[in-house]
Amino acid sequence: MPHKTGGHDARRRPVTDPIARPGKIIAIHLSYASRAEQRGRRPEHPSYFFKPVSSLAASGGTIERPAGTELLAFEGEIALIIGAPTRRVKLADAWAHVAWITAANDLGLYDLRANDKGSNVRSKGGDGYTPLGPQLIDARDVDPSDLRVRTWVNGELRQDDTTAGLLFPLPQLVADLSQHFTLETGDVILTGTPAGSSVIVPGDVVEVEVDAAGATSGRLITTVVQGEVPFDPALGSLPSVDDLQRAEAWGSREAAGLPDAAPRLDPALRAKLEAAPTAGLSTQLRKRGITACFIDGVTANIAAAKIVGTAKTLRFVPFREDLFASHGGGYNAQKRAFDTVDEGEIIVIEARGDASTGTLGDIMALRAQTRGAAGVVTDGGVRDFDAVAASGFAVFSRGAHPAVLGRKHIPWEVDVTIACGGATVQPGDIIVGDGDGVIVIPAALAEEVADATLAQETEEAWIAEQVAAGHPVDGLFPMNAEWRARYEARSIS
Repeated sequence: MPHKTGGHDARRRPVTDPIARPGKIIAIHLSYASRAEQRGRRPEHPSYFFKPVSSLAASGGTIERPAGTELLAFEGEIALIIGAPTRRVKLADAWAHVAWITAANDLGLYDLRANDKGSNVRSKGGDGYTPLGPQLIDARDVDPSDLRVRTWVNGELRQDDTTAGLLFPLPQLVADLSQHFTLETGDVILTGTPAGSSVIVPGDVVEVEVDAAGATSGRLITTVVQGEVPFDPALGSLPSVDDLQRAEAWGSREAAGLPDAAPRLDPALRAKLEAAPTAGLSTQLRKRGITACFIDGVTANIAAAKIVGTAKTLRFVPFREDLFASHGGGYNAQKRAFDTVDEGEIIVIEARGDASTGTLGDIMALRAQTRGAAGVVTDGGVRDFDAVAASGFAVFSRGAHPAVLGRKHIPWEVDVTIACGGATVQPGDIIVGDGDGVIVIPAALAEEVADATLAQETEEAWIAEQVAAGHPVDGLFPMNAEWRARYEARSIS
């Protein structure tokens, strides 16, 4: 490995020198503003993961998409190669400890990502998942704030960004890592990928190039091939994908061929629904031919609780030992639902009406509350019931139960059509809950139904005044022509 300690001439070795086996490969999760905007989250500080050295590959090689998987994605990146042992280096001196830069492709298999969330051990650690090269650029000759990385797939430019778009400057990554452990000669730092990363399939050819001050890494070329050996279900987590992983792997829901995510509830409509009781809303739905709108058997954990929001769905299936082993642990569907719920959404859980185990507890409720969720509706049980209620977070459920998740349920999938309390619920449906219960409103009818309900409430308040004044309900509720005329004339007088 080329390094600093060999003196000036050593730093002038031909850029075609091979990259030797480093001691470690460190990668950053999210570093470009363009990628952060695409993902909808902007980290305050850099965070990292390790890749095994066995994942290294040279330009011109192949990468296998394992049998039974669909979401192999490329990530064109700038790789930094450390020139000498580096420990607790100051930010101002950090770049001097980088000997070389080159192109990298931080390949990842999103089918395994959920089970290794954050660590990426299996999703990014496979053989050949870190191609580097083909040439090295002397780091002394370049400005770390003015490097360019580009990626092509089958000759089409897919990524094009510069280090001016980084959230964290390259020297900061070196200095930050060095305060935690020694960066040794030859260690590789993968500095993150910009927007444009997406899925590749067998037959695709990916090329990555880094440019700096007239120098170039050359094009790092990798060809995708189809693997023939499936993962063994007896040994560990199996590949599993959902629409969240598809959207992140492809770069967007549109690119993944998925329908648009449910829009946020308009604040004016939300205010109307908050003022409208579920009893009145259900009456108006019935007038429009919607009678199967009730989530039966659930009550609020907090007296007088009212929830209004759009549905984010989570489905549990019945417990089975082998399936719980593959889907119950790690970053499972339950954790993904509570970790990705948006402000104003309500998590609606299908638990088949089985309240003999918990479908969430205080930690999951806290996560949803912190993210701004409007509440949770589950036709199963709630663990840590009193603690959840004390937090002020509204949950409608079939009651308390102390058992852990794996007693009856397996968290299976999110953002799909589910059945909760006898009602069909789709992502984006409007959920309203109060002391009378919880109802589901098709989003297309919500405005019309809310307006009609509020008008109905005004009318019934007037009727109540007449009853309180001693009038009989016959002819008044519902109003006959005479009483209707009096009601219509009230605003005139």
